[in-house]
Amino acid sequence: MISKSQIKLITSLQQKKYREKEGLFFAEGPKIIKDLVASGAKLHTLFATDNFLDTENYVSISDSDLRKISALKTPHIGVALFFIPKPQKIKFEGLIVVLDSVRDPGNLGTIIRLCDWFGVTHLLCSKDTVDRYNTKVVQASMGSIARVSISYLDLPETLKTTDLSQYAAVMDGASVYETKLPTDAILVMGNEANGISDTLQAMISNKISIPQFGINKETESLNVATATAVLLSEFMRTTGT
Repeated sequence: MISKSQIKLITSLQQKKYREKEGLFFAEGPKIIKDLVASGAKLHTLFATDNFLDTENYVSISDSDLRKISALKTPHIGVALFFIPKPQKIKFEGLIVVLDSVRDPGNLGTIIRLCDWFGVTHLLCSKDTVDRYNTKVVQASMGSIARVSISYLDLPETLKTTDLSQYAAVMDGASVYETKLPTDAILVMGNEANGISDTLQAMISNKISIPQFGINKETESLNVATATAVLLSEFMRTTGT
């Protein structure tokens, strides 16, 4: 049976300050929880109507209790608490994705999945990018959050320290389909509404874009997660990695 203090702890983790204080985050649903465990995430406690993990760190709860602790409109079997891992050292090799002020949790979660899919092991974020352990980010990442190293940094200072070629995704850059792309590089993606900051744009000489082939010029620009998918696919296709 779940206690009032446990309910308070779990619901508090929907806020970043309490996640940082407790060193915990939570995920919901058997598929994501199993994927996180299989990927090496350290389980703290499973609160579920069924012990689908066969773990000793299990608290049996009722459907009504599940609704109290869930962040979803339709709760699914269980909620698991995981320890937030220690930061990993960044290796400036291969393709690295950098996010400048990406605020939407769904976009970040999807980009984490894309990094996992395309073999990008390091994702660097500006300090004002949405927190990786936001509950919506965790759900959207579908377990990939345990397989991609994510760091929050002063991006201008960090990008000064590497010799890797840097590419900024902008609206008026050179066509990515006509650009020779290296195996080792940094791809910078910007804010949903404002793009990449002027400070970062001034630092990056290689500016690329995804050309529009449709004739309707009033079509909205691509969502940042969608644009990331296209650019990662092109980097991997042309470099053969």
